[in-house]
Amino acid sequence: MQRAKITIVGAGNVGATCAHWAAAKELGDIVLVDIIEGMPQGKALDLHEAAPVEGFDVQLTGANDYAATSGSDVVIITSGIPRKPGMSRDQLLETNVKIVADVTAKVARNSPDAVLIVVSNPLDAMVYTAHVVSRFPTQRVVGQAGVLDTARFRAFIADEVGCSVEDVQAMLLGGHGDDMVPLPRYTTVSGIPITQLIPPGKLDEIVTRTRNGGAEIVNLLKTGSAYYAPAAATVAMAESILRDKRRILPCAAYCEKEYDVGGYFVGVPCVLGRNGVEKVIEVELDAREKEMFAASVKHVKELCTVAKKFLPK
Repeated sequence: MQRAKITIVGAGNVGATCAHWAAAKELGDIVLVDIIEGMPQGKALDLHEAAPVEGFDVQLTGANDYAATSGSDVVIITSGIPRKPGMSRDQLLETNVKIVADVTAKVARNSPDAVLIVVSNPLDAMVYTAHVVSRFPTQRVVGQAGVLDTARFRAFIADEVGCSVEDVQAMLLGGHGDDMVPLPRYTTVSGIPITQLIPPGKLDEIVTRTRNGGAEIVNLLKTGSAYYAPAAATVAMAESILRDKRRILPCAAYCEKEYDVGGYFVGVPCVLGRNGVEKVIEVELDAREKEMFAASVKHVKELCTVAKKFLPK
C-alpha cells in the first residue's frame, strides 16, 4: 500500500519537530520545505540517519521548491516569524499574512486535494488567510491551537492533582491566546469533574497560566517560542486525519451556524478524519461561557478584518 505523503512548510523548530514526531509515528513520507537553502535538506538527512536507531521506515526529503511537495495528503504550514519577548500574536499579523498567503498558493497548486493544517500565528487569522488563498473547501482547512491549549491545561491539572496526564480530559473553546475559553465543567480526571478535585481559586490560576502558556515559554527562551508541544499537537491532528481515526479534538474550524459564529474559523471541538473536519461538535454553554466565547469570536473577526488588507489582490 502506498504511504501517505505529508508536507511540512517551514523547517524551523516547529516544522522540524513536526517531522520528528510524524516520522516516529510512521504517518507517511515527509517533505520538509523551506526558503533557506540547505536547512530542510540537512534536517531531513539528520532525521533519516536517526531512522535505523528508532526503527521508522519513511522517506524524508528536504527541498527549497514546491515541486517535491506535489500530491501531498496533508500539508502542515508553520511558516512565519516567531514571537519575541513582549510581542503579542497580533503584532505578527501583517508579516505572517503575506508569508502564509505565499506558501498556501504554492502548496494548493501542487496538492489540490490536501488537508491544510495551519500552525502559524496569529492562528485564527492565518487559517482564514489559508482558506481564502487556497480556495479549498472549508472542511479541508483547519488550525492547530486547541490541542496545544488543552495539552497545557491538562499538564498543569495533572501537576496539581498529582496524577497521570493520560487521565485528564479537558476542553477549551475560542481563539488561541488571551481570550481562549476554558470549560472546567467539561474537564475531568478519569471521569471525575475537575471542580471536585481542585478548588476554584487554584483552578483560576491554572486557567490563567494556560492562557499565558506560550508567553511563559517565550519569556524563558528569550530567543524563540515553544515548539515541542505545538509540534506534538499538530501531529496528533495529522494522525487523526491520515489514519481516519475520527478523534474529537479542539481545532480552529469553520463555523457558520454552529455556535452562531457566522462564517469564521474559531476554536471548537471537531471530529477529524480522512476528509479533514468531518463534523463540528456543539456543546451547551452557560451564560458566562457564551459571553466569553462571544468576546473571543469578536476578536477573531477583528483580526480577520485586518488580515484582509494584506491579502494579495
